[in-house]
Amino acid sequence: MATPHVSTESSSNVLETLRGKHVLITGTTGFLGKVVLEKLIRAVPDIGGIHLLIRGNKRHPDARSRFLNEVATSSVFERLRAEDNDGFEAFLEERVHCVTGEVTEARFGLADAEFRALAGRLDAVINSAASVNFREELDKALAINTLCLHNIADLAARNPDLAVIQVSTCYVNGMNSGQVTESVIKPAGEAIPRTAHGYYEISELVRLLQDKIAGVRSRYSGKTLEKKLVELGIREANRYGWSDTYTFTKWLGEQLLMKALAGRTLTIVRPSIIESALEEPVPGWIEGVKVADAIILAYAREKVTLFPGKRSGVIDVIPVDLVANAIVLALAEALSAPAGPRVYQCCSGSSNPISLGQFIDHLMAESKANYAAYDSLFYRQPTKPFVAVNRRLFDAIMGGVRLPLSLADRVFRLLGQSRELKMLRNLDTTRSLATIFGFYTAPDYIFRNDELLALSARMGAVDQALFPVDARRIDWSVYLRKIHLAGLNRYALKERKLYSLRSAKARKKQAA
Repeated sequence: MATPHVSTESSSNVLETLRGKHVLITGTTGFLGKVVLEKLIRAVPDIGGIHLLIRGNKRHPDARSRFLNEVATSSVFERLRAEDNDGFEAFLEERVHCVTGEVTEARFGLADAEFRALAGRLDAVINSAASVNFREELDKALAINTLCLHNIADLAARNPDLAVIQVSTCYVNGMNSGQVTESVIKPAGEAIPRTAHGYYEISELVRLLQDKIAGVRSRYSGKTLEKKLVELGIREANRYGWSDTYTFTKWLGEQLLMKALAGRTLTIVRPSIIESALEEPVPGWIEGVKVADAIILAYAREKVTLFPGKRSGVIDVIPVDLVANAIVLALAEALSAPAGPRVYQCCSGSSNPISLGQFIDHLMAESKANYAAYDSLFYRQPTKPFVAVNRRLFDAIMGGVRLPLSLADRVFRLLGQSRELKMLRNLDTTRSLATIFGFYTAPDYIFRNDELLALSARMGAVDQALFPVDARRIDWSVYLRKIHLAGLNRYALKERKLYSLRSAKARKKQAA
């Protein structure tokens, strides 16, 4: 593997610390997990070994097969392959070790001897496995975002020196407002008992949630059961001060680990809204459609022009490579500093804020000037502006418009025209997106990352260059207009198949 460019006048604390170390990563089939893996392979060539916990599936029942076919083939590794394909393949063969297991099962589904042996081989674990579905069924969200952390703690119990890095989210802040520091978050809703150690005691709450889940299961089945479990998750999240099931269960997970690993090495890394790469492995790299992208895509396809939001509110977006770098810095510190709990927030709101209004204006300006450059995103130039209004006005407009449209649609159906009105369909898309993401576009909080910036400074100039985390590196106009939209167009969306009338005639003539 090619070695990173490190000044001969100084050395990297991160590279020195991670030399020869063995790290387990969960969640590498996901977006962030892939970027963390790529960064470690490319920038930390002397790492002892990277162990990946991967669940088998029908096509690839063992972890190694699934990794080689579904992860190693990702475009995230194109830079590594282009720079040194033989070195990359050798690294995968010699130092990437795949473990077939499931993070939600006791001992990851491994035999006790296997689990104990795995723990003994490791120096650290990075848990990035999660369900990021904001409206997940409560039982599923609890399993992956909260209860599976018992298994991470069990792994740590088998190895007293094991450092744990837990990837959480800034949005465990829930419905609290104001400045959000890198600390234990107090629930904004119904009270939950807090311990003298600072974390919250959630055992009784989890049992209560499980009883409610059992009650729903006893009364419903099939699709109705799924719907009721989603509704239960939202209702309970709202009760205790969160907008959705994802952030509620991630907060519960933080409390579980802080209790289970009291006195041990635990670092919680909280990213804000993770979007495409700023620089590495290539500018704009992204996988799938993320939080902000669902709204961007709906606007590009002319399905949404009105959305609930606070134009003056700071929307906290952070490129994925800065998050991966924060995780690597936290990993190096956890392996070299005294034991104890630490919290770092990887975000942009306090150091390089961008308001929702500025975010929208950048995207609208680019769509007006260069929509044709993003042919998988824009089918044509949007003709209407994207307007953010307060929630009460949005709900009034939606309710007032939907009733006559619904009546018109019903009349058309009675006349035998079953084609759904396009306006009604777009209205339902808008309402659905607003239900899921509306909380995130009306922020009244600012996430702070003073501790993360202090960590970066402690690591020194070489590591600040190798593993940058400072959001002040972002030029929002360039990032949103040129990097992010281009990345969405290239990596996240399927290429459109455009057939002109002329080409269709040519194919027909050729076939004849």
